[in-house]
Amino acid sequence: MSERFRAILIDKSDRAEKGQSFRFAEMTEAELMDGDVTIAVEHSSVNYKDGLAITGKAPIVRRFPLVPGIDLAGVVISSSHDAFTAGDRVILNGWGIGETHHGGFAQRARVKGDWLVNMPETLDSARAMAIGTP
Repeated sequence: MSERFRAILIDKSDRAEKGQSFRFAEMTEAELMDGDVTIAVEHSSVNYKDGLAITGKAPIVRRFPLVPGIDLAGVVISSSHDAFTAGDRVILNGWGIGETHHGGFAQRARVKGDWLVNMPETLDSARAMAIGTP
């Protein structure tokens, strides 16, 4: 059995009167999207775009269900990408996470290694996300 982790999940009802909703969910790595790097997410920022996504006030989320969070910082768990190995500390913002690809509001993420940046040694995950995504 695959290890479970917590995430915020946004979904949309077929019934127009209900609209979009979000909930805390338990997921498995099998439910993550395609990518060649799996990350233990340590931090993600909360910014205006994430607020719009969760409340449904603007069409930020383009597919459902989806984990919001347009950035993340954490540690590589596994990788088949040439540039990253387990234990590497990484940062990601942009590339459609939290819009079309599961984002940073989960304890795990699987993304394309080409989207990642190595975290500078002078930063930790909390400080990297405190800077936020402008």
